[in-house]
Amino acid sequence: MIRRLLDKPGSVDLTRFQATVAEAARLESEVRARPELLPPAEAAVGTAEFCAVVREAAVRTLGQRPYDVQLVGTLALLHGHVAEMATGEGKTLSGALAAAGFALRGRRVHVISVNDYLARRDAEWMAPLYQALGLTVGWIGQGSTPEERRAAYSRDVTYAAVSELGFDVLRDRLRTDPADLLVPAPEVALVDEADSVLVDEARVPLILAGAADPGRAAPEMAALVRRLSRGYHFEVDDEGRNVFLTAKGTDTVETALGISLYDHPGTVAEVNLALHAHALLTRDVDYIVRDGRVHLINPSRGRVALLQRWPDGLHAAVEAKERLAPSETGEILDSITIQGLLTRYPEICGMTGTAVAVGDQLREFYKREVAVIPPNRPCVRVDEPDRIFAAADDKVAAVVEEIAAQHATGRPVLVGTLDVAESERLDLRLRARGLAPVVLNAKNDAEEAAIIARAGARGAITVSTQMAGRGTDIRLGGAAEEDGDDAEEAIRRLGGLYVIGTGRHDSSRLDDQLRGRAGRQGDPGGSVFFVSGEDVLLTAYAPDASLPDADADGVVRNPQAASTVGHAQRVAEGANLEIHRNTWRYTRLLERQRDELLERRDRILHGDTGARALEEACPERYAELRESAGEAAVERAARQIVLFQLDRCWTEHLAHMADVREGIHLRALGRLNPLDEFNREAVPAYRHLLDEIGRRSKETFESVDVTADLAGQGLARPTATWTYLVQENPFGSEWDRVLSRVADALKGRRRRR
Repeated sequence: MIRRLLDKPGSVDLTRFQATVAEAARLESEVRARPELLPPAEAAVGTAEFCAVVREAAVRTLGQRPYDVQLVGTLALLHGHVAEMATGEGKTLSGALAAAGFALRGRRVHVISVNDYLARRDAEWMAPLYQALGLTVGWIGQGSTPEERRAAYSRDVTYAAVSELGFDVLRDRLRTDPADLLVPAPEVALVDEADSVLVDEARVPLILAGAADPGRAAPEMAALVRRLSRGYHFEVDDEGRNVFLTAKGTDTVETALGISLYDHPGTVAEVNLALHAHALLTRDVDYIVRDGRVHLINPSRGRVALLQRWPDGLHAAVEAKERLAPSETGEILDSITIQGLLTRYPEICGMTGTAVAVGDQLREFYKREVAVIPPNRPCVRVDEPDRIFAAADDKVAAVVEEIAAQHATGRPVLVGTLDVAESERLDLRLRARGLAPVVLNAKNDAEEAAIIARAGARGAITVSTQMAGRGTDIRLGGAAEEDGDDAEEAIRRLGGLYVIGTGRHDSSRLDDQLRGRAGRQGDPGGSVFFVSGEDVLLTAYAPDASLPDADADGVVRNPQAASTVGHAQRVAEGANLEIHRNTWRYTRLLERQRDELLERRDRILHGDTGARALEEACPERYAELRESAGEAAVERAARQIVLFQLDRCWTEHLAHMADVREGIHLRALGRLNPLDEFNREAVPAYRHLLDEIGRRSKETFESVDVTADLAGQGLARPTATWTYLVQENPFGSEWDRVLSRVADALKGRRRRR
């Protein structure tokens, strides 16, 4: 009530939903007696009758009776909220019931997931339920053909990974025949793991590229920087985000290349990219190498970030560092951020286990409120205070001892590490102790569901990165039928699953997700985090803070230590939020320009707008061609010409604005606001784009033979397109780094005064 009074996130009033569900319980026996279940009418969706019918449908088709709290979650989703439901509370079923409700209202529903596996699993799992309610369901994955995608999008409910949906939208934006369009108009987006999709990945641009060429990075630059030493040839700042040559390093590079370095800007850029790849990106932390390619690791989930890459120069530099063949790159034809993709939907709702922590962002960016759904059974998990150490070595030794002690009792242990390299180092330490852990990280993510399903078995030790099986419950005693109820009860007596975190993440939400693997549905469980003063969280986000002195055993027991760790985490969360805000500020105007241009494109694609524009611009030429080739042929050619020039001009506009953004921060040195300056550049550039489309279309129409192949007359589109996601340059632009150094220098001067 206090949170509601203060208008805090997570304060949605559930009273009316709970009353509706209570009324549904009174109808349950009557509905159960019906030999056939008729789908609820549109007007009944969200009522007690609706809840009673869909509950019975779930019982008959899935063998699951939705708990009251699941139905409350369903109603919250139907009212456009983000439902926070704890691990094991049945979000998948609640989401399916809500999707069915939207579909029964006549709305087309896209259930958006974080990956292909969950999209297919949930669609196939819930299919009997949808069929019982008179609805159709389909799913889309990376391997789906155009025909399969078209069929899936024609269903009442479509499950899809967010990236696949975005790529289909981008491809549709370049269609030249209405019959080739795949994605229907957006209506309802129901987002699974909403915090991950709507917040963590919101700023990730999805890219459609064409005219692919091999990437370029000089192998000799990678070889050169390998010979440079940190602290002598180059320095890295306290945050680990910037690296720069020292005077000695500059001399060494100039001698090796035989040039005056700063007289060659292109060479400076190549050296900087190679140095960033060498000093700031770490194998098995930021990326892995598999099948001869660099694969980025999603920092919030620990999985391989499918189809993601850094901006081309940096990505190619990492490939050169690892002595790999360069991957293809190309001209960006179009792009859209995940946030831009999802805000196209008139109705958005979602579900996750950790929404309140990002409630302010959900409100700011999506105008969504969080509804906290109480658990079906109270959570009895014991969350211990952090164990804090001064040194990392003492922390690791204590982690190993704790795992061994818990394992000796037979209690299953799930260990969450911060990266792949740490999971593998811990695996070696445990094996040296005679233990046999199972490791789950980005290198074997295909085995995720099977590993997590066994993580609750007696004596199991599972070492996992943050991936830790979101979407897959950990059953005490293990998942195999032969384990049985006796095995589950035995683990209960031991205290349930014990979760150990080897360090705090840069978001408390990720810590809560790891904790949430234990204590599902009232199960016993426990959790504890081990932290050291040498952890990246503290060195990067609280470099000036120092922990109180440790005791003789290396443990810091002063309560001030926990405060320092919490401060560092809040600083990290603030930094990530500002990155999100900044990305949206810079893309918002381009998104609006693209929306306006797409409206114009749709009129051309679906009608004769292009032909009428060219008829007005070139009346004599149009009359001449109409007489010789016929009206239909001229209209068809006009459509292709205007669409080609529109798409071409947009591609050039994107490239121009990317160049503008790369250098716009330099204007801050002149006391100008970089964002204002960026927008000031974007508006006239867009007006020029519109004029250029008309000028080029007219020029082309005057010269081409409309009865011949237009592609052979200069209107050839890329023979192939490819899609990927760009993980924003984690180190900012070159000018960001210049300004950072200037700011650091000024801070240092003020301190000396």
